[in-house]
Amino acid sequence: MEILKISAKSAPNAVAGAIAGVIREQGEVEVQAVGAGAANQAIKSVAIARGYLAPIGIDLICTPSFASVEINGEARTAIRLIVEPR
Repeated sequence: MEILKISAKSAPNAVAGAIAGVIREQGEVEVQAVGAGAANQAIKSVAIARGYLAPIGIDLICTPSFASVEINGEARTAIRLIVEPR
Protein backbone atom coordinates (compact mmCIF):
# COMPACT_ATOMS: atom_id res chain seq x y z
CA MET A 1 0.00 0.00 0.00
CA GLU A 2 1.34 3.42 -0.94
CA ILE A 3 2.00 5.88 1.92
CA LEU A 4 1.45 9.61 1.46
CA LYS A 5 3.19 11.69 4.13
CA ILE A 6 1.47 15.01 4.76
CA SER A 7 2.90 18.15 6.37
CA ALA A 8 1.21 21.27 7.67
CA LYS A 9 2.35 23.04 4.48
CA SER A 10 0.87 20.44 2.10
CA ALA A 11 -1.71 21.83 -0.32
CA PRO A 12 -4.99 19.93 0.26
CA ASN A 13 -6.04 20.06 -3.41
CA ALA A 14 -2.72 18.57 -4.55
CA VAL A 15 -2.84 15.85 -1.90
CA ALA A 16 -6.47 15.10 -2.81
CA GLY A 17 -5.41 14.60 -6.42
CA ALA A 18 -2.68 12.21 -5.28
CA ILE A 19 -5.15 10.29 -3.10
CA ALA A 20 -7.64 10.02 -5.98
CA GLY A 21 -4.91 8.83 -8.35
CA VAL A 22 -3.67 6.13 -6.00
CA ILE A 23 -7.24 4.98 -5.28
CA ARG A 24 -7.90 4.63 -9.02
CA GLU A 25 -4.67 2.68 -9.59
CA GLN A 26 -4.26 0.60 -6.42
CA GLY A 27 -7.61 0.70 -4.62
CA GLU A 28 -6.34 2.02 -1.27
CA VAL A 29 -3.83 4.45 0.20
CA GLU A 30 -2.36 5.24 3.61
CA VAL A 31 -2.09 8.90 4.61
CA GLN A 32 0.26 9.78 7.50
CA ALA A 33 0.35 13.08 9.38
CA VAL A 34 2.45 14.17 12.38
CA GLY A 35 1.13 17.18 14.26
CA ALA A 36 -2.13 19.10 14.39
CA GLY A 37 -1.50 21.17 11.26
CA ALA A 38 -0.59 18.11 9.21
CA ALA A 39 -3.63 16.20 10.50
CA ASN A 40 -5.85 19.14 9.50
CA GLN A 41 -4.45 19.16 5.95
CA ALA A 42 -4.80 15.37 5.71
CA ILE A 43 -8.48 15.41 6.70
CA LYS A 44 -9.25 18.25 4.29
CA SER A 45 -7.46 16.32 1.54
CA VAL A 46 -9.55 13.19 2.10
CA ALA A 47 -12.76 15.26 2.01
CA ILE A 48 -11.71 16.90 -1.27
CA ALA A 49 -10.70 13.52 -2.75
CA ARG A 50 -14.22 12.21 -1.99
CA GLY A 51 -15.56 15.01 -4.14
CA TYR A 52 -13.16 14.14 -6.96
CA LEU A 53 -14.15 10.46 -6.98
CA ALA A 54 -17.90 10.68 -6.28
CA PRO A 55 -18.86 11.54 -9.90
CA ILE A 56 -17.35 8.24 -11.10
CA GLY A 57 -19.20 6.23 -8.46
CA ILE A 58 -16.42 5.77 -5.89
CA ASP A 59 -17.40 6.59 -2.29
CA LEU A 60 -14.36 6.82 0.00
CA ILE A 61 -14.17 5.78 3.63
CA CYS A 62 -11.38 6.62 6.02
CA THR A 63 -10.20 4.51 8.96
CA PRO A 64 -8.05 6.45 11.46
CA SER A 65 -5.43 4.97 13.77
CA PHE A 66 -2.14 5.88 15.43
CA ALA A 67 1.27 4.91 14.09
CA SER A 68 4.75 5.21 15.51
CA VAL A 69 7.17 6.79 13.04
CA GLU A 70 10.79 7.86 13.26
CA ILE A 71 11.70 11.39 12.21
CA ASN A 72 15.35 12.46 12.42
CA GLY A 73 16.09 9.59 14.79
CA GLU A 74 13.25 10.55 17.13
CA ALA A 75 10.13 8.43 17.69
CA ARG A 76 6.90 10.36 16.99
CA THR A 77 3.23 9.46 16.96
CA ALA A 78 1.44 9.96 13.67
CA ILE A 79 -2.18 9.84 12.65
CA ARG A 80 -2.66 7.12 10.04
CA LEU A 81 -5.66 7.30 7.73
CA ILE A 82 -6.42 4.23 5.62
CA VAL A 83 -8.48 5.51 2.68
CA GLU A 84 -10.38 3.02 0.51
CA PRO A 85 -13.61 2.71 -1.46
CA ARG A 86 -16.76 1.72 0.40
